[in-house]
Amino acid sequence: MTTFVWLTIVTALRILQRNRLRAGLTMLGIIIGVGAVIAMVSIGEGAKLAVQKQIASMGANSILIWPNYSMVSGVRGGQGAVITLTVADAIDLKKKIPLLAETGWSRSGSMQVMSGGRNWNTNVIGASPSVLTIRDWAYSSGGPFTQTDMDTAARVALIGQTVVDNLFESGEEPVGAVLRLKNVPIRIIGVLSPKGQSPSGSDQDDVVIIPFTTAERKVLGTSFLGSVNGIHVSTDRTEDVFDAVEQIREVLRSRHRLQGDRPDDFTIRTQIDVAKVQEGTSETLTGMLLAIASVSLLVGGIGIMNILLVSVTERTREIGIRMAVGAKRLHIMMQFLIEAMTLSMVGGGVGVLFGVAAARLTSIIAGWPTVISGQTILTAFGFSLVVGLFFGLYPANKAARLNPIEALRYE
Repeated sequence: MTTFVWLTIVTALRILQRNRLRAGLTMLGIIIGVGAVIAMVSIGEGAKLAVQKQIASMGANSILIWPNYSMVSGVRGGQGAVITLTVADAIDLKKKIPLLAETGWSRSGSMQVMSGGRNWNTNVIGASPSVLTIRDWAYSSGGPFTQTDMDTAARVALIGQTVVDNLFESGEEPVGAVLRLKNVPIRIIGVLSPKGQSPSGSDQDDVVIIPFTTAERKVLGTSFLGSVNGIHVSTDRTEDVFDAVEQIREVLRSRHRLQGDRPDDFTIRTQIDVAKVQEGTSETLTGMLLAIASVSLLVGGIGIMNILLVSVTERTREIGIRMAVGAKRLHIMMQFLIEAMTLSMVGGGVGVLFGVAAARLTSIIAGWPTVISGQTILTAFGFSLVVGLFFGLYPANKAARLNPIEALRYE
């Protein structure tokens, strides 16, 4: 039996070589389908990895609370239009919720920053020192400001790499230099390590961070001391995040005297929520592209079936001779099934090379991250074999059911 299978494979390869153009066109659908599946899944997995890295850069266990939309005289205000969160809220959360490892607060605004003869419009954030810990900021040079700096409203700042690139010459050391924010001189004490884009697409490195009190009293200003537009908290363990969210909601509703069905005047978001949304979008897009790629595989399978039906017609006399000298129906069926699977196997192999090359080129040309896994390659290749087997059954069965006498008479 092994010898028969091997000889049938050799025969199938010879037939493919004899009709190269026809075989190539027959395999084209399989090649495109397998290649597209591998390329699309690789791009989708790369997108997931990129989202995970972005989430990690924001602090995997971090929770962000900001003021909710508000209604004033029936008019809906913008997010944070009315003061609903304060420093006292953040301090109380830390006091009442043991699950919280760190608690901080911040206030931000877009502002022009100047250094020497250069200026740059950036995001200025006034934050408590704990926010730096929650966001897991590292430093390429210098270091963070301290609680003492915040208590004294010190004029010190940390700047992101984008700000460095736009305000300083290449090789120039920013630490120790003086920036001007609203004509207030601020000394740079640290440069933040690059984090790249956030899940929302904003540049996390385009930022100047100063002590919250400095921002409140000297730079950003405020109409109500102690008001914040963001409370940042974190837990030690990821599994504690959802419990912490429920406890935060209970504490804040109690502090803000929100009774019954009154909606929250704040919004709570976790990095896990953001990750689920991002990954869900990525999976939906990948699924749609995979569905399109699967059509190519089906078209390739139909092509294999058609070409084998033509082959059965062309080789009817040959089939009759084989039956006359003792070949059984099973042997004839296996011959055509092996030919179908050989077509799909060769097409699948070429498709794997095509898919890997397409994924690599996508990374190089478009800069998209891709993850090529052996499991994806094996799955796509295996599916191509299944397609060849499925669509080869009908022509193989038709060949096996030919009447030997009529087949010998066929011209």
